[in-house]
Amino acid sequence: MNRLSVRLVLSHLLVAILGALATFVIVRQLAPALFDETLRRGQGGGPRAPGQGFGQNAGLREQFAASVDQALLIGALVGAAVAAVFGIVAASRLIRPLGRLRDATRRIAEGNYDTAVVVPREAELADLASDVNSLGRTLAETEARRLRLLGEVAHEMRTPLTVIDGYVEGMIDGVLPTDTASLGHVGEESRRLRRLADDLSALSRAEEGRLQLAMARIDVRLVVASAAERLRPQVQDAGLTLDVDCGAAPMMVAADGDRIGQVVTNLVGNAIRATPEGGSVTVTCVVSGSWVEVAVADTGEGLAEADLPRVFERFYRVRGRTNPAIDSGTGIGLTISRGIMGAHGGELSAASGGLGKGATFTARLPLAAA
Repeated sequence: MNRLSVRLVLSHLLVAILGALATFVIVRQLAPALFDETLRRGQGGGPRAPGQGFGQNAGLREQFAASVDQALLIGALVGAAVAAVFGIVAASRLIRPLGRLRDATRRIAEGNYDTAVVVPREAELADLASDVNSLGRTLAETEARRLRLLGEVAHEMRTPLTVIDGYVEGMIDGVLPTDTASLGHVGEESRRLRRLADDLSALSRAEEGRLQLAMARIDVRLVVASAAERLRPQVQDAGLTLDVDCGAAPMMVAADGDRIGQVVTNLVGNAIRATPEGGSVTVTCVVSGSWVEVAVADTGEGLAEADLPRVFERFYRVRGRTNPAIDSGTGIGLTISRGIMGAHGGELSAASGGLGKGATFTARLPLAAA
């Protein structure tokens, strides 16, 4: 009884039976009366004494009722049979595409993400099949990014580990001196490994909603300006100009200052890598209604329209970059930043006029109550 095909057949059969019963009751009640009326009119329609003609017509009346009952019974059986056949056909037409969808989802669950479902003619099932196909494509892209991440993480770890291993072996063999310079190189590579581990840990916490925030009432202007100014030496080394305009009036928010600084640092760092020499990076803070908007704009390579909704996906890399330095990171900074903003009840968005026209990333935080 839990199978959809059985329920469809039984529903058609039940409809036919109910229709037949309703027809039987109505006809059974009306047919004798109509028959008597027809006989009365055929005999002149004049008044008759009680019981007059009853014996003459009683047998005929009973025969007529029996014939009607028999005809209705045959009609009900035929109707139920037709309904059952129609239900089986309709159920098979519905169950067949559902079976294909079931098989496709099982193959996708087994890791065959390239499985495609034939889109049926029925609108509702066609929408479902399209959603399953879209799910398969999304999972295939996610799996490709995961595999690429494993390769990139392995590469990121292999480089500092190779340097550390080389220096340590050199110092053990006496080829390299155990001095401040050599140990400094080892420490630098160790910090690279720690940064990678911290980024991966932060990504995990952000996506699982486990970010720990030290909330306080802060003036977000000071946090943003401080984070941007810390990167001014990098901006100058890249041959760029940095403009920071956060206004003079306090902009109070309830937030974790370190986390907000982390977001600004990530956005400005990305802007530096995306902007060629001679360009500029602009950081602004404005109040818009009940929100504080922190915008980081650059005059760099920009983003295509198709890339805008995807730049916040973990490990997503924009294709066709002319500057290899843009892809030097792990590809999870924007994902972490959006998670931080979401944990604060805010949001992070991207906008661009197109390739070669720069990009603007805007972080929004709700103003704190007075």
